[in-house]
Amino acid sequence: MNQIRRSIRLSGYDYSTKGAYFVTICVHDRICLFGNIVNAEVTLNDYGNIVSEIWRDLPSHYPNVEQDASVIMPNHVHGIVLLHRDEAPGAGLKPAPTPDRKRRGIPEIMRGFKTFSARKIKRVRRSPGARVWQRSYFDRIIRNEEELNRIREYVLNNPANWGRDHENPEATCDIHRSNQTDATHFDSACDQILIEQPHPTRCR
Repeated sequence: MNQIRRSIRLSGYDYSTKGAYFVTICVHDRICLFGNIVNAEVTLNDYGNIVSEIWRDLPSHYPNVEQDASVIMPNHVHGIVLLHRDEAPGAGLKPAPTPDRKRRGIPEIMRGFKTFSARKIKRVRRSPGARVWQRSYFDRIIRNEEELNRIREYVLNNPANWGRDHENPEATCDIHRSNQTDATHFDSACDQILIEQPHPTRCR
């Protein structure tokens, strides 16, 4: 049976609008491709370092982008992206025949990041047909300073919370170790443990 893919973008919203955005990009099938967590700190491998380098370099290709807190986890990336109203001419992570002043929105920036990083990783892995990223990504529009600070804390504490992270294939939480078998209850309990607000992201 073919599944109908539901858009997770906010209908009618201009994602090139000036503001702050929280994004999460996940590895295909949640494989821990980028490294591991040792003593609550991320240890990146060669693929993780490629992702880190390309993420840090985004403002060089998208001049309207400023980066805030971010973390490369073993199988996903969390980052806060700030978009400014104006930008100098640029082509993003792809060639352009002539310069333009088009505002680069979050979808285009994430697409460029995923495409360029996947291309480099597949070259190093010598696996041109392998998928690196899941097809989409999660984003949240950050509404105010309080929310920004909560998300910053969540991002920076992500390695320390890896043991109970939804994206950790070996993660556990207290309710999982009980006799509870209700998956919905399990998800809600882990969400509550990780962060109260905003709701933590999950790779779908």
